[in-house]
Amino acid sequence: MSREHYEQQLRSLNDDLLRMGALVETAIGQSIQALTNHDKAMAQEVIRSDDLIDRAQYALEEKALLLFATQQPLVARDLRLVSAIITIASELERVGDYAEGIAKIAIRQGQTPALKPQAEVPSMTSKAQLMLRTALECYTRIDVDLAKTLSAADDEIDAQTDRVQREILEVMIADASTVEQATRLLYVVHNLERIADRATNIGERVVFMATGHMADLNEQRA
Repeated sequence: MSREHYEQQLRSLNDDLLRMGALVETAIGQSIQALTNHDKAMAQEVIRSDDLIDRAQYALEEKALLLFATQQPLVARDLRLVSAIITIASELERVGDYAEGIAKIAIRQGQTPALKPQAEVPSMTSKAQLMLRTALECYTRIDVDLAKTLSAADDEIDAQTDRVQREILEVMIADASTVEQATRLLYVVHNLERIADRATNIGERVVFMATGHMADLNEQRA
């Protein structure tokens, strides 16, 4: 394979990864819309879209591995780049799973009125989506400084998660009849927090891709 063909294949991989990222971000938003609006049809759409996300990951990994096999020798930066694509696709697939999990909770919740702490969920969702977009922008630009900003954003979501989880537990303690619904809401909040963690993981992979050194962004901030 010529270097020109390699660069073309790499651009194709990049485009596939960004399309996968867009699918995942849409799934996040739709899952929360389904939860908020008691929209079973939208929740089912998110669940179906998870199959598309899974297939996108498998196709990306297969294409990346083929690139490994046919473009030899690869320099260290090339290896880190193709490896990053595989890793980031895996992180995005997991985010898709979290969105699917929220959609399933939306179906189980049905028409049950929301508990008060659920009012925080749209804010958490917006922050998680912004983190995911930022992480993919870091990748596109290979921007280490931008990747490092994800740590502060993750801290913010962690703090909000702790606060909302306490509020949910207070609701459960005050009214035992809310336990099942409150437990579902705890899972929603947990999934949003994990989405933020996955975005941070992508940022760490970008740092490695650019520098050759592994970085724990949260540890660096501490």
